[in-house]
Amino acid sequence: MLVDIKNVTKIFQGTKVLDDVSMQITLGDRIAMMGPNGAGKTTLIRAMLGFYHIDTGAILVNGHEPIKQRVEVLQDISFIPQLPPPIRLTLDEMISFIAKSSGVSKELIFEEASKMDLDLKHNLNKQFFKLSGGMKQKLLIAIALSKKSSLLVFDEPTANLDPKAREHFYTLLKDLDKSCSTLFITHRLDEIENLINRKIYMDLGKIVEDEKI
Repeated sequence: MLVDIKNVTKIFQGTKVLDDVSMQITLGDRIAMMGPNGAGKTTLIRAMLGFYHIDTGAILVNGHEPIKQRVEVLQDISFIPQLPPPIRLTLDEMISFIAKSSGVSKELIFEEASKMDLDLKHNLNKQFFKLSGGMKQKLLIAIALSKKSSLLVFDEPTANLDPKAREHFYTLLKDLDKSCSTLFITHRLDEIENLINRKIYMDLGKIVEDEKI
């Protein structure tokens, strides 16, 4: 079991954002997670990654607790947020830090970036937060794919990408190792139907549908 979520509840300012949620992710699951804004999708993912404490229930990722053992949890997960963080490092500094901290080779990051039509060599001295939304997203995708994680989590990954970049992105995902699991938070089910084998629908903090396809 890669991820085991049992009876998780999360309350923000008196509102139950996650309401007794249970789900599991096993190796090879390719999941589309859908639902309206405010359904609890991103909150669930952030709790799974150790960003949020939960009020009740339990979450284990590869047998590790996200809050107490966050380093171990994040070693085998790559997360692409919908809104890129305002990192003030240059691309050179950022790539060097990631290579050193996660053991990913710089060469592999450059290779994956080129597949997304992102020219890193001519932008290494630029600060990440000053890049266009599309360039930020391409770099984060390249880093995630370079890491070779067991689970890739994408929160609306193509929101800032043009149609050509989206096509490159989905082509790269088709080449992922079959044992790798993916979780897409998305409103674009039509774009990823050929990449998934499971659909989860959330509403009002609950999982109301979990279907294998």
